[in-house]
Amino acid sequence: MSQTSGPKSFQISKHLVFEAYLRVKANKGAAGVDGVSIEQFEEDLRGNLYKLWNRMSSGCYFPPPVRMVEIDKPGGGSRILGVPTVADRIAQTVVAMVLEPLVEPVFHPDSYGYRPRRSALDAVAVCRERCWRTDWVIDMDIQGFFDNLDHDLVLKAVRHHTEQRWVWLYVERWLKAPIQRPDGSLLARDRGSPQGSAVSPVLSNMFMHYAFDAWMAREYPGVQFERYCDDVVVHCRSETQAHLVREAIAGRLAECGGLRLHPKKTRIVYCKDGMRRGSYEHTSFTFLGYGFRVRKVKSKRGKFFFGFNPAISDEAAKQIRAQIRRWRLHLRSGSTLEQLAREINPVVRGWINYYGRFHSSALDFSLNRINYYLVRWLVQKYKRFRRKRTRAGEALGSHARLFPGLFAHWKLVKP
Repeated sequence: MSQTSGPKSFQISKHLVFEAYLRVKANKGAAGVDGVSIEQFEEDLRGNLYKLWNRMSSGCYFPPPVRMVEIDKPGGGSRILGVPTVADRIAQTVVAMVLEPLVEPVFHPDSYGYRPRRSALDAVAVCRERCWRTDWVIDMDIQGFFDNLDHDLVLKAVRHHTEQRWVWLYVERWLKAPIQRPDGSLLARDRGSPQGSAVSPVLSNMFMHYAFDAWMAREYPGVQFERYCDDVVVHCRSETQAHLVREAIAGRLAECGGLRLHPKKTRIVYCKDGMRRGSYEHTSFTFLGYGFRVRKVKSKRGKFFFGFNPAISDEAAKQIRAQIRRWRLHLRSGSTLEQLAREINPVVRGWINYYGRFHSSALDFSLNRINYYLVRWLVQKYKRFRRKRTRAGEALGSHARLFPGLFAHWKLVKP
């Protein structure tokens, strides 16, 4: 990126564009509508980065359409993701890197999504402690959040935080960039920001900061919440307060571009445990893949009690078991145990690191399915175990005692 050029309309650092490329490369990702992968983009890296910088600095960069990808949602239906081109992801990352340091100091401490040094597990941990202290929860679901973001309000938030006109210009162009359907037709957009774009997380956080976080801090300073993008849990001290706050939030979201709370998925939940009496229609909720409900837990002194605690949700556990089935381990008789372990361990470690943080024993049933398929693998591979599955299980158990670190899940569930 050392080519010379004349004066530019906007002062954008070449170094910033290169840093953005490094981020995009680290995140990997699929090709956009042009079919160009990161590897193909790198075949002329200097030229491609210079061309992108030159167009952005001149104000003549126009984003191409975003490739539409539909993925199934756990609860049914589908979610639309937008896959920008590699060059467009780099351009978006440039803007995100400019905006992030401006808005980070302003964001609410209970906003956790897509922020540095904050994670979904941090939000789950705080939510757990607050459920112990307050009896009621509003389990919020904003209907079609990413599809219904008001462009004018997003741009208003951007202009509030920066005077750099090129940031305004490109954010507006990205918001309006059409989506290309699988059949090649284009879908124009006058609202919404497709999930999957590099700049969407910071834009959605800015929107929700003013639409929800700052409003809650101003109107209900004593009511605590955890927000991970559009996934929100609000803690209330009474059922009456929960109903009042829920109605107020619905009114506030309606003012912010006509957003709506999902009428069926938004629920008021009683955090019932061994000490809380009475009953209510809803006594559990799911937040960031964790199911919160009354569970039998062991105290530090070894005594059992019933507390309101998180563990892997039923839906997340079902997805894990489905993934294990798709591996078809029992049919891989041409592979060794070591090869199977190398292939699946990175995924299994991810499950354990995330879902094993709270009430890890709830993972045991799902992870034990791996042992089930490994026993079937032994039976399929070695004739001496045919019709002797018990002996195959014993052999796998002996191997696990000799090599306890071979499979990542063996630290939780031995065969």
